[in-house]
Amino acid sequence: MFTGIVEEIGEIKSIKKGSKSEVLYIKGKEVLKNTKVGDSIAVNGVCLTVTSMDKDTFTADVMAETMRRSSLGSLTSGSKVNLERAMAADGRFGGHIVSGHIDGIGTISDYTKEDNAVWVTIDTAAKILRYVIEKGSIAIDGISLTVAYVDDKCFKVSIIPHTSVSTTLLQKKVGDVVNLENDIVGKYIDKLIKTPQVEEINKKTKTSIDQKFLMENGFM
Repeated sequence: MFTGIVEEIGEIKSIKKGSKSEVLYIKGKEVLKNTKVGDSIAVNGVCLTVTSMDKDTFTADVMAETMRRSSLGSLTSGSKVNLERAMAADGRFGGHIVSGHIDGIGTISDYTKEDNAVWVTIDTAAKILRYVIEKGSIAIDGISLTVAYVDDKCFKVSIIPHTSVSTTLLQKKVGDVVNLENDIVGKYIDKLIKTPQVEEINKKTKTSIDQKFLMENGFM
């Protein structure tokens, strides 16, 4: 599990391409402290397993499913990436619950500066927007961010100066693709209210356990 608080910006040293997969060679420093082979590191929000390492580089396998779901396939040698080690049990929970399992991708469609912040607009699919709520949390390339606006085509976040220098988000261009992970709580609630057991309860009690019911009773 991760928190979405990026520890450092790493760099792709090289990539070994397979037919549908790849091996990433990633340069880092902070994330290699107290790390061993088999540990998890989030690379642009994607949970990857360290397969080998030395003092400033680690390797990770990227399987075909991850290539389909994320933007990792678009990385090249020299690409900058957000890195975060899995959360330590005695660590601070500064962001939100991030699993490192990407739900899909989005496309940066606009940057707008407002005083000391920058608004970033992300266009994405309806299946992602379904779980995006204003003032809720979302992970963009592994960065825990608060949603400031959402409609049926896009959502927006506002980036403070610290986030701009500590992550890669503002280094990207309009049209670039980013990895998105929805808040896990919303996904579980959605799954729960669609189960056959809940549907049977609804029939017996003539009560609909849906999003409206959960909000009215303080669950959302």
